[in-house]
Amino acid sequence: MKMDRRKFLLNTTSTTVAGCAFHSALARRSAAVPQTELARDPLRPQFHLLPPANWINDPNAPIYWKGSYHMFYQYNPTGAYWGDMHWGHAISTDMIHWKHLPMALSPTAGGPDADGCFTGTSVIQNGRVIVLYTAVVAVPLDRATSKGGPQSLRETQCLVTSSDPELKAWTKLDTPVIAEPPAGMQVNGFRDPSPWRRDDWWYMVLGAGVANRGGVVLLYKSRDLHNWEFVHVLAGRNEDTEYRFEPYNPWEVWECPELFALDGKHVLIFSTSGRAYWQSGMLDLHTMQFHAEQAGILDYGSYYAPKTQLDKSGRRILWGWIQETRPLEQYKSAGWAGLLSLPRVLALSADGRLESSVAPEVNTLRNREQSLKITEDEENNQRQIGAMRIEECCGELQCVMRRTANNFELILCASGGNSAPWLTIKYDSERPAQISIDARPLPLQLNDREDLKLDLHIDGSVIETFVNNQIAFTKRFYYSSSVPQDMCMKWTGKTTNLVNLSVCQLVPISSDRLTS
Repeated sequence: MKMDRRKFLLNTTSTTVAGCAFHSALARRSAAVPQTELARDPLRPQFHLLPPANWINDPNAPIYWKGSYHMFYQYNPTGAYWGDMHWGHAISTDMIHWKHLPMALSPTAGGPDADGCFTGTSVIQNGRVIVLYTAVVAVPLDRATSKGGPQSLRETQCLVTSSDPELKAWTKLDTPVIAEPPAGMQVNGFRDPSPWRRDDWWYMVLGAGVANRGGVVLLYKSRDLHNWEFVHVLAGRNEDTEYRFEPYNPWEVWECPELFALDGKHVLIFSTSGRAYWQSGMLDLHTMQFHAEQAGILDYGSYYAPKTQLDKSGRRILWGWIQETRPLEQYKSAGWAGLLSLPRVLALSADGRLESSVAPEVNTLRNREQSLKITEDEENNQRQIGAMRIEECCGELQCVMRRTANNFELILCASGGNSAPWLTIKYDSERPAQISIDARPLPLQLNDREDLKLDLHIDGSVIETFVNNQIAFTKRFYYSSSVPQDMCMKWTGKTTNLVNLSVCQLVPISSDRLTS
């Protein structure tokens, strides 16, 4: 079941807590689940970023600063459920190995963020890191910009600054830099600022939902990051079939929007109704109008609220929130919920389609590899495949398959048992323009001579799947055993059509399952 942040508000029994004091993440860890129990939970990933305990959702304001990568994220220090939004903080030199730091942002009693510090973005100006984020406070319904949860919230855009080398110390402005939506606009949401600089101006997109219209992206501009002027609606619902998304509902908001240049064009990303979308096209730099030419889905699975950054080499890196798909009571009792995706490198194809692949830095974790030695003997090939294992679900699977007249099915499952499949991938040669993952047909655009290429990262209870860099599908899987399970494969179809099949163990990024 997919949930965006609004649906979590509707489904959780918790409410936001105003005026929480600043504490470190470790000090505020829920006492319900001991650290030793969290560390041996086999469902907790071993090479993804997640906090030592409790709830995590959106990646916030990732930035490369003074030789290190900083990741902030929506975090609840009081439990493994949505609410009481703070900003957790981790630091890395390679986007793979992380060290947890004290929380970066906490609600200020009596301030505009008294009931939560929501999602935001980092920029660098005059030797300082500046973060614009959404602050929320509970208000009567007639003053609210967000009306769909257990509380009516007033969303404003606030600013904090830091020049600390490790970004541990922050200074907040007392008042919002954008205190209300554009005049005369009735909104269902007003959040998630994302600024960028062009010449002498700063521009910024904001996510919103407009009454009787649906989700939109708003464009603002400023000379100094403090005083903002509304420009126009940059993007919104389009009646053309190509750009039509979910059916209209009165609470729709295009959350977490971001606009950036990539490979000679511009890309807009946003999230709504449990799914993250992209559009690519041209930004008219005179009128600041965005003209979408291609559109698609960033990830077809349990993936939401993505955020990008430039790495030290100038590549555009995408991060996303990988949600839980098990019931609320299960992850509350487990003491942790959610994680962040592996870093993904973005690029545009020649015809403007957005492509993504796992950043090559992840390859440094590769350890023991098992490769299929393909022969003309089908039984021998199948015995080899049946013997392959990813121990404790901590590894990578790569497969290259010729697209011939033969079909195939790849099933991932627990070894040594008859449990339900964890993931199923099927290809039907009579439908060469699609591949099926967990019985869902997904579109592919390959030329006649192009092979199918699968890259899967399996970690604890998550699988990130990539097909020819065109399709991303993130799957959560859960099992009841308290002992870590090994992953095995089942292959149906001619193995002689395989070009390559290999599995590789990945080295955990910590000695336990607590990330650092």
